[in-house]
Amino acid sequence: MGKTTGFIEYTRQKEAYLPVPERVKNYKEFVLVLEDEKAKTQSARCMNCGTPFCMTGCPVNNIIPDWNDLVYTADYRNALDTLHSTNNFPEFTGRVCPAPCEAACTLNVNNDPVGIKSIENFIVEKGWANGWIVAQPAAVKTGKKVAIVGSGPAGLAAAQQLARAGHDVTVFEKNDRPGGLLRYGIPGFKLNKEVVDRRLEQLKAEGVEFRTGVCVANTKGTTVTNLAKDTISPDELKAQFDAVLLTGGSELPRDLPVPGRELKGIHFAMEFLPQQNRVDAGDKVKNQLRADGKHVVVIGGGDTGSDCVGTSNRHGAESVAQFELLPQPPETENKPLVWPYWPTKLRTSSSHEEGCKRDWSVATKRFEGTGGKVEKLIACRLEWKDGKMQEIPGSEFEMKADLVLLAMGFVSPVGSVVEAFGVEKDARGNAKATTDGEGCYKTNVDKVFAAGDMRRGQSLVVWAIREGRQAAREVDQFLMGSSDLPR
Repeated sequence: MGKTTGFIEYTRQKEAYLPVPERVKNYKEFVLVLEDEKAKTQSARCMNCGTPFCMTGCPVNNIIPDWNDLVYTADYRNALDTLHSTNNFPEFTGRVCPAPCEAACTLNVNNDPVGIKSIENFIVEKGWANGWIVAQPAAVKTGKKVAIVGSGPAGLAAAQQLARAGHDVTVFEKNDRPGGLLRYGIPGFKLNKEVVDRRLEQLKAEGVEFRTGVCVANTKGTTVTNLAKDTISPDELKAQFDAVLLTGGSELPRDLPVPGRELKGIHFAMEFLPQQNRVDAGDKVKNQLRADGKHVVVIGGGDTGSDCVGTSNRHGAESVAQFELLPQPPETENKPLVWPYWPTKLRTSSSHEEGCKRDWSVATKRFEGTGGKVEKLIACRLEWKDGKMQEIPGSEFEMKADLVLLAMGFVSPVGSVVEAFGVEKDARGNAKATTDGEGCYKTNVDKVFAAGDMRRGQSLVVWAIREGRQAAREVDQFLMGSSDLPR
């Protein structure tokens, strides 16, 4: 370990943010990467404990104590290699991951945890700045061809691993640019799309082919963003490729079936967020959903809702409110009870700090408006007993709403994609594939695999990367009889 008493001597070093008045004027990233000395001080706090729970708390099992020590000694190149050994895209997780590793940090038992996420981002940005991150094309080609459907983090991770194993990899994306929800779902102020593009260039240099604007199944009748101009059938994919890996996102949003839902001005979050990302990319988008001058109500208290809040503030909304069905969580978790697991506690995002009225235990009963346009919503307060909710009598209230954004999570991947391949579904509508024993990530259809949100449902970017890496190993083993790829 870098400094034996570092966790006693130093406090947590936080990444600096640009001031709110400055950052809400644009859609650029506003979190500043740690300076060298602050990164050293932060990494010195790592206790290098005998059982590093941070590693098990991290879905990709990052070797966190090792690269903390390497940062402390300024051995940034080896820190980068150690980081990349478990995570293909630490610049993504270093920006948007909620950091379950930090919740599991041993220091978190009675102190502030090590700022693992900020150190991760520091390491990878050092790598880009010094030109250490370059293409690693396979020395020997296998002649095997793999099709990957979906270019989000799971698909990209699998594509990179399989290309480096020597396979010819083609990634199919229904939209006009690769990246999946990294590009179309996460706002630019949290993840600059240039960060995605530079990694895509590396994958292309390693031999990965991207076929954008190609849809593999019909998504008509859904609100899923689909900019496809061409189609390709599952039968064609299975005939042209030796293996097919389904890595599409869990894109079907949870709806709110209450009276007035049909009024104009009520939209799913994933109708609202992708359009702003497309505007940022220079697309000429018609009927752009704008929040400027409007009273915005976001229904749903998760990360997607937070992204809607931040985007609405940047549009210049008159007011922004956010409702959550569940009760307000405690400000501080009961650490002896929950550590090292992910705790339920009040989390205030940078978007909330920019301006937002938040309310909990609120249910929307109906929407009202005139001329077919929403003007207000009628809600009530809830009481939770034995895990069940019931309306508090006399608690009904109304709120002005010119724009309502539904951010209540996602139900499943697009069913038509799974059905088109003849893949069995689990009880939640995801592609059914196990992660235990032989045939991991393999579906009931010959040579068709599934990973990421397509298999596990709505989840985190870091889980998508993990599943993409693990599925790549299973595909490689299926094609070659054995695999040297790491899991």
